Amino acid sequence: MRQELEVLLSGLVKDLFDYEGDVVVSRTAEEHGDFASNIALQLSGKIGKNPREIAEAVSLRLNEHEMIESAQVAGPGFINITLPKTAYFQKLYRLTNEQKERFGRSQLGSGLTVVCEFPSPNMAKPFSVGHMRPALQGWAIYQLMLRMGYNVITDNHLGDSGTPFGKWVVGFLRNSSEEKLALDGIAELARVYIQISSDLKAEKEAGGHEMADEVQKWLKKLESSDSEALGYSNRFNQISLDHMHQVMNRLGISTEYELGESVFVERGQQLVDELLDKGVATNSEGAVIVSLEDERIDTPLMLRKANGAALYATTDLATVEYRQNTWNPVKTFVHTGQEQAFYFRQLNAVVKKAGYSAQVTHLWHGLIDQKNEDGTREKMSSRKGVVLMNDLIDYAEQKAKEFVSDIASEDTHAVALAAIKFNDFASDRKNGVLFDWETMFSVHGFSGPAVQYAAVRIRSILAKSEVANPKPHPDYDWASEKPLLLSVLEYPELLRELHDSYEMHKLAAYLYDLAKELNRYYEAVQVLQSELRERDSRLWLLSVVKYVLQDGLEILGIPTPEKM
Repeated sequence: MRQELEVLLSGLVKDLFDYEGDVVVSRTAEEHGDFASNIALQLSGKIGKNPREIAEAVSLRLNEHEMIESAQVAGPGFINITLPKTAYFQKLYRLTNEQKERFGRSQLGSGLTVVCEFPSPNMAKPFSVGHMRPALQGWAIYQLMLRMGYNVITDNHLGDSGTPFGKWVVGFLRNSSEEKLALDGIAELARVYIQISSDLKAEKEAGGHEMADEVQKWLKKLESSDSEALGYSNRFNQISLDHMHQVMNRLGISTEYELGESVFVERGQQLVDELLDKGVATNSEGAVIVSLEDERIDTPLMLRKANGAALYATTDLATVEYRQNTWNPVKTFVHTGQEQAFYFRQLNAVVKKAGYSAQVTHLWHGLIDQKNEDGTREKMSSRKGVVLMNDLIDYAEQKAKEFVSDIASEDTHAVALAAIKFNDFASDRKNGVLFDWETMFSVHGFSGPAVQYAAVRIRSILAKSEVANPKPHPDYDWASEKPLLLSVLEYPELLRELHDSYEMHKLAAYLYDLAKELNRYYEAVQVLQSELRERDSRLWLLSVVKYVLQDGLEILGIPTPEKM
């Protein structure tokens, strides 16, 4: 309804004042009507008229329109707009009949392809909370783009090449054994990686380089397809992959492709040579760099080390080329922490200079904190709390069992995922995430379980009604349902907005507000005990609300339990 009003107002101000520009309409407090616009205040300075005079002229024309029940001027020039209460029902009924089980979806991306890259962890580490945000945020964008009609390619771009591999092998040969690896798998590889990283740091501080040279030697052996190096790489990566897939399965996420960095090393090195031949790249003290000053970036991007080894940028450039030639995406979404924002700015500049159109849309995110017993906030760490993703899920499931008793294990898991995932969308992804377990499981606070509970409650009411396919009555006046109808109708408009902004926290906020509106509705009306015309109309609306709640949660990767 908001979009129709904006179109109507745009036409009116063009007709009245010969003004063309954005006209914004927003929800307003129920006592003031349904929507409000400050277009008169916007116009005042541009056309030299008193804002109230403008508002009165616009309101007069609005009140003549069949779409409007009333338009009133408030304050210095605000316009409060009320629509007929049946207008919301008529639009929702039409949309749900036309779209069936596709309410909220569109064909904006029809015929177009996007690539969603997530979670893309390094193989040298167990799946930890540090990998959580790329996984959850990436999955949400994937689900959103599916609903917008795109062909979506999902690629888990694994960090399976580069320095981590060299550190892995040297650490294993110096500090581990076949017996330890067979016993502890990914945990042993993680211990080895941490130990060699510490040893390398100490060696550097002491002025030595023996271990560092070994690391580089193994990297070069891998790049040259040495059989021993490939053996270590394949073996270590398989252990990591098995672990990663197990965690991703628990999180309920997956990807179609897993084209890691190692796939693109050879082509990346060829591209570096081609860019040298074209004069795009230059040699600098043995290394190969691309100057970016013409792109207003002072720091050049290195594409090859002085010893000839590839870098992230080497394989990333080849990845961009592959995706453009294979899928020709209109956008590629990559999710990492804020610390890589500058690197992706550099990479996009090099992509442009290399002649590719497939720019990377980098959706970076903040850190993960936890709330301590004394109420203070600090970065989550293994010393102070859960750090491995499996441990985090285990802990959440234990909390879920305390929260809801006597339900199936799959429902306990669903509630645990809701607490973890919804919390990740509690605020703008650029902000940090706070793990406050009490808040995350509260059915009365801003939480995933609170939204799940609203959907489960509707499911229970529909089941008790024993009405298989409720239909609204044509004579029902919808007076009590107006706020709920208005909230549901915002869903398609919100998804369209998210298509442009990628601000997925707004979906979480919307779902929570819809659940709150539903609770207010329950307090105001009877459903199952009402007379037939009211009952069937209300049951129909509740079935639509349930769909929206479940579909919105599904975008965020949150399942709806059968019982709570």
